[in-house]
Amino acid sequence: MTRTISPGPGALRLTQYAHGGGCACKIPPGELEAVVAELHAAAANAPRTSGELIIGLDDGDDAAVVRVDGDRAVVATADFFTPVVDDPYDWGRIAAANALSDVYAVGGEPLVAVNLLGWPRERLPLDLAKEVLRGGLDVARSAGCHVAGGHSVDDPEPKYGMAVTGLADPGRLLRIGGGRPGLPLSLTKPLGIGVLNTRHKATGEMFPQAVATMTALNRDASRAALASGAGCATDVTGFGLLGHLYKLARASGVTAVVDVAAVPCLEGAREAVRDGYVSGGTRRNLDWVRPRLDPGGFGEDDLLLLADAQTSGGLLVAGEVPGAPIVGELVPLDGPHLRLR
Repeated sequence: MTRTISPGPGALRLTQYAHGGGCACKIPPGELEAVVAELHAAAANAPRTSGELIIGLDDGDDAAVVRVDGDRAVVATADFFTPVVDDPYDWGRIAAANALSDVYAVGGEPLVAVNLLGWPRERLPLDLAKEVLRGGLDVARSAGCHVAGGHSVDDPEPKYGMAVTGLADPGRLLRIGGGRPGLPLSLTKPLGIGVLNTRHKATGEMFPQAVATMTALNRDASRAALASGAGCATDVTGFGLLGHLYKLARASGVTAVVDVAAVPCLEGAREAVRDGYVSGGTRRNLDWVRPRLDPGGFGEDDLLLLADAQTSGGLLVAGEVPGAPIVGELVPLDGPHLRLR
């Protein structure tokens, strides 16, 4: 297992200034859906505005998409969270990659981003905030995305992310509800980010393999999915593989079958689950999907890893993506939306 120990006593550890970390801090999916459901009727009855909303609230897609003319659509999203690692520059890179991922998850290309920063200015030096913003800027630049200012507030907990605007071809989008029976399921990043981050927060151990995974852009995976003709995808973040796959299967009206042995995991992830480094968010994810899941005899540790709350995880694509492992398939709806084998 590749890891080192972080600096000793006296070093500032950003993860200790937040009650949770990364996408594990999301409001539980069941609670969130109950709140958002009340907005659907209001949105449906709203007066017509400029452009056509072609991806919105209906199925929980990763970003909103508005058609502005025949072959151009605007993609809009926002994402921010508390520190997932102690290093401020790495946290900035991770948060930016995670925000940009929502654009890639619907088949778009990011154009411009603005920073979203909450900072406990009386508890943490602003030099650390500068490093967070530098990390975000570097990742956005690597994506060919402008960063143009943003907004900051004095906050009891440090929080950082981005609101991102992108462009897409409205005829070539990746939708969470676009799956159909017979399609394979491809996963473009390994699981285990959440449990390794939880171990990092608790012990100070550092996991370079997790940081490398979280800072990797989903750009190439998105482009490859579109090039292969895929029309259905989502990214795997705070609701875990099972939570996001359930949303995809439900929106598509199918059952998703997962080949558990084929799901890639980061080095050290299974040991972290075994040793109890499981976030509350991961346990809530599993509780949410249990009534919709045929576990196929797999044990609790396997289920927790499949429900692990990822931060800046990969794309889950209904289709074959070159270079990405196939982790299951979509079949006609038969009983629960999720089945393990």
